[in-house]
Amino acid sequence: MAHFYLVDDLTEAVAGSTVTVTGAEARHAVTVSRVRVGEQLTLGDGRGTVVRGEVTEATGDRLSLVAATVTAHPRPGVRIALAQALAKGDRDELAVQAATELGVDEVVPWSASRSVSRWEGAKVAKGTSRWRAITREATKQAIRPWAPEVLDLATTKQLAARTALGPVLVLEPTADRALSAVDLPPEGGAGSVVTVVVGPEGGVSTAELALFVDAGATLARLGDSVLRTSTAGPAALAVLSVRLGRW
Repeated sequence: MAHFYLVDDLTEAVAGSTVTVTGAEARHAVTVSRVRVGEQLTLGDGRGTVVRGEVTEATGDRLSLVAATVTAHPRPGVRIALAQALAKGDRDELAVQAATELGVDEVVPWSASRSVSRWEGAKVAKGTSRWRAITREATKQAIRPWAPEVLDLATTKQLAARTALGPVLVLEPTADRALSAVDLPPEGGAGSVVTVVVGPEGGVSTAELALFVDAGATLARLGDSVLRTSTAGPAALAVLSVRLGRW
């Protein structure tokens, strides 16, 4: 299995230089993954830089490698954001994990009117922190050069305002247009964000749909079936990744 670890800063890394990892990430590599001297390892900073090299030190909470290659991966010109409604159980977390593995660039927690789960008071910071931890681990699992950003909890009005950044696509099973047929920014475009909005178990309410449409959002369906809130977002990301030329 490939080993990939995230570090805070790789701006000084060049081929032939020694890169050192400390703290919890190093302890996990040495004690859990049992990384040893002589093994090949991959490090990333979550901001596009990936270093590959041979481990020269693996003791306690310290891990070092000599960089064989240092690769800078450009950020996608057109970013994809998942606005995921809070959902009961771990369904919203499953969506966030899968979306990260599939390449989402931003994740927006959404407090929809039909969300059974609620983040209020101290739960807001706790929930956001939890989602950020999930995206971090999923980034490592998928060996992604760019880690997605988890934004603050959003209201419906705040989500609708994202039409100023680019297309807002609200997944709605009764929509006339298929997701595969909606207008998207050109593949070579830059600076746009395509936001996919996924409702909770009970779906997006009529009032919320009207607010989105009034703001210029597009209602789109994923085939003829109704997907769970945990699978709709990842399915949409797969469609968009193909259409935007990522896959």
